[in-house]
Amino acid sequence: MRKIYFLLALAALFSCVDEDYYGASQYGNIKEILVSNQSGNAIIMTDSLLVTVEIPGGVDLSAITIENIKVSSFARANKQEGDMLNLENDDTIDITAEDGSIFTWTIRAFVASSTPQLDNGNLNSWYLARGNYYEPGTDANSTIWGTGNPGTQILNNLATIPEDLGADNLAAKMITLDNGTLAGTFGAPISAGSIFTGFFNSDNIELSNPQAAIEFGTPFSGRPVKVRFKYSYVPGPVNKNGDGEVLDYSDACDIYAILEIRQGGGIQRLGTAWFRSEVIQEALVAQEIVFTYGELDASFPEYMYPVDNSYVSNQLAQFALPTHITFVASSSFDGANFAGAIDSTLIIDDIELVYE
Repeated sequence: MRKIYFLLALAALFSCVDEDYYGASQYGNIKEILVSNQSGNAIIMTDSLLVTVEIPGGVDLSAITIENIKVSSFARANKQEGDMLNLENDDTIDITAEDGSIFTWTIRAFVASSTPQLDNGNLNSWYLARGNYYEPGTDANSTIWGTGNPGTQILNNLATIPEDLGADNLAAKMITLDNGTLAGTFGAPISAGSIFTGFFNSDNIELSNPQAAIEFGTPFSGRPVKVRFKYSYVPGPVNKNGDGEVLDYSDACDIYAILEIRQGGGIQRLGTAWFRSEVIQEALVAQEIVFTYGELDASFPEYMYPVDNSYVSNQLAQFALPTHITFVASSSFDGANFAGAIDSTLIIDDIELVYE
């Protein structure tokens, strides 16, 4: 699960400071923030210097911890990771820009739904990214969705694109593409289309470990019973491994959701829902996959297991809320290892979390 395409590392060559300026910077923005027990992404409104965060009911709002904060380049905040916020009422964070300007940001909490959904789960919103391609979400700052496009577009390949279904309904279309001879010589012959909750973090580029640049998951606190979505899938005609050798089995799509508890730098698996299929499905159909809470037994295939086999305790599995959800869909199940069939095509739409 933690592997995504080598080609993303190339995007580091094109990374730059988001806020252009000459001389001392006048920017004092909060770019990212994550607080304890947060559900969903923070909503950051730069024009009004307001951040709203969704917190589950029952949480003590007077003792909320800042877990991560990112501000404008060369700016500094008066509160750091580990500092406390009292969100029973509005709290504030002062950001001092490089030129000395001070911006007082308001941090506001509201109670999360007990049955949260993934933002833009219907995949109707797409924004134009800086590389002149489309990504799912309203804009880069608020979206919970990422794709492999930040790397593959450098080769003029877009393996994930919006699909117009008509009547103002968009979906995500993922195609496994041929990267060409040059990329193949570097061990990356194909790019599988993918969509996932998370984002590409250029600060974590490691050429020897490109998947380190992918931050999987988004803050989430709910206990869904199922994941429901619509999909179609047609595998490509010739399935190959990363060395270009023809395989004796078909390509398959992968669609899964993982619920996790992330605390103290550790990650434990709370819930698993997984769908892998090589069956040709040309028309969009509804599909449901059931969450299994706690440890997966031997009746489940090994590819569904956590890499480090780390699960929550049996007791927590019965009642605990997750801190994060990772949702992934890919046109080639082994695309992270550059294995798959060129032209495998997956379309997914209307992702919904189902509660009792």
